[in-house]
Amino acid sequence: MKIIVHSLFLGVLCLAMSGCASASFGSRKEFVTVEATGYCKCGECCGWRRNLLLQPVYAYGPMKGERKKVGVTASGTKAKKGTIAADTSVFPFGTKMKIPGYGSGVVEDRGGAITGHKIDLFFRTHKQALEWGRQMVRVEVIRP
Repeated sequence: MKIIVHSLFLGVLCLAMSGCASASFGSRKEFVTVEATGYCKCGECCGWRRNLLLQPVYAYGPMKGERKKVGVTASGTKAKKGTIAADTSVFPFGTKMKIPGYGSGVVEDRGGAITGHKIDLFFRTHKQALEWGRQMVRVEVIRP
């Protein structure tokens, strides 16, 4: 019995020290300055228009004319306050950010014009997105 308890204790200790046991051990927190713009689910912000049947379709790019799921992110989630679009080679899906003046969010989307240290912050309305505009902000980044 003692051998099992010791083995279990050592296993848990090794797992905790390796960083695999919890998000707090594996997470990396850093501060980065990014260019943050606001967006909403409208066609002007997301590059879609309506076809002759009034269905939303991609307005340009390799999928031009194909049906578009409005309000659905590249990761498959529904866009909401806190949804962030980013260059996923820099900030992968699941990256958490704390943005001054906006709040917390998670990278769940991407876009063709979003490269490097640029992010888009989702807003419920086009007016709110325009009010945010384009800002250089220092954000806290917690990588998955």
